Amino acid sequence: MAAPGLRDIPVLPGSPRRLSPRTVARGRQGPKHGQQYLKVPGPQAPGLQDSTRRNSRPISRRECPGGSSVINNYLDANEPVSSEARLSRMHFHDNQRKVDYVLAYHYRKRGAHLGQGSPGHSLAVVSNGETGKERRAGGPGDIELGPLDALEEERREQRDEFEHNLMAAGLELEKDLESKSQGSVFVRIHAPWQVLAREAEFLKIKVPTKKMYEIKAGGSIAKTFNAILQKLSSPLQPRVPEHNNNRMKNLSYPFSREKMYLYNIQEKDTFFDNATRSRIVHEILKRTACSRANNTMGINSLIANNIYEAAYPLHDGEYDSPGDDMNDRKLLYQEWARYGVFYKFQPIDLIRKYFGEKIGLYFAWLGLYTSFLIPSSVTGVIVFLYGCATIEEDIPSKEMCDQHNAFTMCPLCDKSCDYWNLSSACGTARASHLFDNPATVFFSIFMALWATMFLENWKRLQMRLGYFWDLTGIEEEEERSQEHSRPEYETKVREKMLKESGKLVVQKLDANSAEDDEDDEDKLSWRDRFPGYLMNFASILFMIALTFSIVFGVIVYRITTAAALSLNKATRSNVRVTVTATAVIINLVVILILDEIYGAVAKWLTKIEVPKTEQTFEERLILKAFLLKFVNAYSPIFYVAFFKGRFVGRPGSYVYVFDGYRMEECAPGGCLMELCIQLSIIMLGKQLIQNNIFEIGVPKLKKLFRKLKDETEPGESDPDHSKRPEQWDLDYSLEPYTGLTPEYMEMIIQFGFVTLFVASFPLAPVFALLNNVIEVRLDAKKFVTELRRPDAVRTKDIGIWFDILSGIGKFSVIINAFVIAVTSDFIPRLVYQYSYSHNGTLHGFVNHTLSFFNVSQLKEGTQPENSHFDQEVQFCRFKDYREPPWAPNPYEFSKQYWSVLSARLAFVIIFQNLVMFLSVLVDWMIPDIPTDISDQIKKEKSLLVDFFLKEEHEKVKLADEPTQRSQGGGDRSRRSRAASSAPSGRSQPGSIASSGSQHTNV
Repeated sequence: MAAPGLRDIPVLPGSPRRLSPRTVARGRQGPKHGQQYLKVPGPQAPGLQDSTRRNSRPISRRECPGGSSVINNYLDANEPVSSEARLSRMHFHDNQRKVDYVLAYHYRKRGAHLGQGSPGHSLAVVSNGETGKERRAGGPGDIELGPLDALEEERREQRDEFEHNLMAAGLELEKDLESKSQGSVFVRIHAPWQVLAREAEFLKIKVPTKKMYEIKAGGSIAKTFNAILQKLSSPLQPRVPEHNNNRMKNLSYPFSREKMYLYNIQEKDTFFDNATRSRIVHEILKRTACSRANNTMGINSLIANNIYEAAYPLHDGEYDSPGDDMNDRKLLYQEWARYGVFYKFQPIDLIRKYFGEKIGLYFAWLGLYTSFLIPSSVTGVIVFLYGCATIEEDIPSKEMCDQHNAFTMCPLCDKSCDYWNLSSACGTARASHLFDNPATVFFSIFMALWATMFLENWKRLQMRLGYFWDLTGIEEEEERSQEHSRPEYETKVREKMLKESGKLVVQKLDANSAEDDEDDEDKLSWRDRFPGYLMNFASILFMIALTFSIVFGVIVYRITTAAALSLNKATRSNVRVTVTATAVIINLVVILILDEIYGAVAKWLTKIEVPKTEQTFEERLILKAFLLKFVNAYSPIFYVAFFKGRFVGRPGSYVYVFDGYRMEECAPGGCLMELCIQLSIIMLGKQLIQNNIFEIGVPKLKKLFRKLKDETEPGESDPDHSKRPEQWDLDYSLEPYTGLTPEYMEMIIQFGFVTLFVASFPLAPVFALLNNVIEVRLDAKKFVTELRRPDAVRTKDIGIWFDILSGIGKFSVIINAFVIAVTSDFIPRLVYQYSYSHNGTLHGFVNHTLSFFNVSQLKEGTQPENSHFDQEVQFCRFKDYREPPWAPNPYEFSKQYWSVLSARLAFVIIFQNLVMFLSVLVDWMIPDIPTDISDQIKKEKSLLVDFFLKEEHEKVKLADEPTQRSQGGGDRSRRSRAASSAPSGRSQPGSIASSGSQHTNV
């Protein structure tokens, strides 16, 4: 018989087993035979709080029928605890138990007025350290809180049950009194040693053993080289402990409660670091159910249903606190997250320790990518300087600038445009040579091999980090076992099952409850997902069509604006520059706007698909967002590179858009210069505005808005509140962590700018390098100072991003081949020089590329009005390979056209296959796993086996000693102990000693 004031809630022990989706259909049913219950305290009399006194005697525990001990953190109001007595803001108010995780929620009460008496709270409550100033319950001036409305009451009951289920799983909770009519409450969670040990064993968390060994640097030459390199780079190394002793490593092994003797456990409170402790608590939070919330599984579902507002681990103190007290967060800020240390290497090991492996791998990848941009930037500058040095020797541009050649060109528009001299485009031709020269081809091949080498070196660095971070044993099965269903997926399954069978399903499942373990197979079929897939396909096609439509709209703007400006004599000379500049700016603005829209659309479309796990959700979101943003960022550049000037027609037979607007042509020097302008402005604009101003300005505006909202929002004053806010208050005011997808996305798009069209803009790596030097510190500062601490996530690679990088690298080979062959004049120059030139030089190349047109054959109404050309024009020239008017087939494509076209296609095939072959060769020559790492992994396995055998042998000897002593073999046991201790002092190379101070060279 339950005691009065207690209500029955099923116990959910802290086992790793998830509730099956079918159990959600049961609702709130009666207990089955033999089911255990947890007695949860209901509203209690004020006097009940005196049953437990904190900071004066041990915390009372009430044993549950299920075996879980619940800790009630009530604080006696008669025994004040001043806030100055707090030693650490990272602990409970007893200054002993560390806060491993925090749940936050906002409560609201209705009808509050002054009165007599106040009901006590039903959960573990503490008064935030101000009990000495707090009035006793039932005293004069107490606040009598009115009844909650239905929604708030339901949420309170769900929180009550969820928190008691957490305590049933072994966690210890502490929370504030809801003493005002509304406010925020923080539920502090502490994981005791028993819970940490249990969960670490279940999650297969690798921990260091007693055995430490030295990592050999290889041969004497390699050792000497490494020593010299360390001395030279010492000013660039961050001053963090991880870099002081990087030649020693502990043997690691998955934690096991049965093998506690293997681990060097000096203090149980510090054996697991803060990131590991919070990760363990987060795993429990994700799998703990709440039957009152339709059997909702996990904290993410409760946050999605607004039962809690946030859940986060605490930062390790303040990053800007005065004094010499140092914590990992402050150390990261001083040595990594400031712009003043931009020249230093990143403390990757400390980043991984503080934020987890997933974020550590991101910054390791970003650091490697930034360092690889240095050689590509140097090469790009050399190519650019080569173009500057040879500009006076470029024969085609000199011929175009020669006034004596007098190439009379056909009008650029109908009626209002006059004939013009090719020499007037001298500046454009000379500028084009800076990016359209033989060195560009070499640079394109170099960048293709650079991309391959970057990816290969990243795989090697990833394996090296995996070895030092003990990630080599993570298997796919282990990763999948840690995945939990998303709240939206569980809701969809629940709705499907209730819709199909209603109560019949409940009865059927109740009769077949023994099959609960197999219920995880219940999932959404393709029929359930088909509407979502159809919506995704249609929406993505619509978004891509929208992007193309906007690009076409900008084309129409360029055409109409050029025609309008040509009517005015004052603006006629600057038509091309004005139209190009304004069109690129419009493209940039549209790209920035659509980027934000497409990011939201991709997230919405992924939610419609209802992926089961967070990993699947993230991968599908990344693919959609990348596809949309890729099309958005590069479609204007693709147009200039491959389509502009290709469908113009010829004089007398132009192609018109709408009525009277001719398709735009490339500049006399070709479209490569315009492609360079387009690429540089879009790339620099995105980096400057989107990646930096948005990342710096938007968080500051949000913080300012939140501060103004808090100041203007009416609320009850709390004069007794501690002047120094607690760490959970400070972290709650920070921005929530939303994942690494935006960080990776901007770098991947930048990687595309660097590799895809590098033939047209050799300086792209330089601007990317300058941006990334700032980006590393900007992201670091954001993670350390502006975001709540993310949950530590173990992963062995960067996931789908590597596949995207590899795809861009291969795609860049094809794109650069077509840019050189189609957009630049490299191939036409080679064909002319080796097939049509009389002396093997480029003299006469410009005349060779210009065709003749008889001006008398211009269509009626398209001739120039009031021509002021110096001489009578009978023939005008236009850039194309066509037969002259006096040929048998006038204006048909000439044989030179087909020769150049064949050479272009041949170049694409040869270039692509050559670069692909070299890339495969580089891939083959650079092994994915460094030789020293593979050797170390093999030797570490051998050392681990020896260590196990040694420890087991010692354990057996210690167990045999009492038996030998009882048999009167005291002398023999002493000899045995002496013999067993002798080898540990003179162990052979490769043998293992159990002492943590000893080590073995590997």
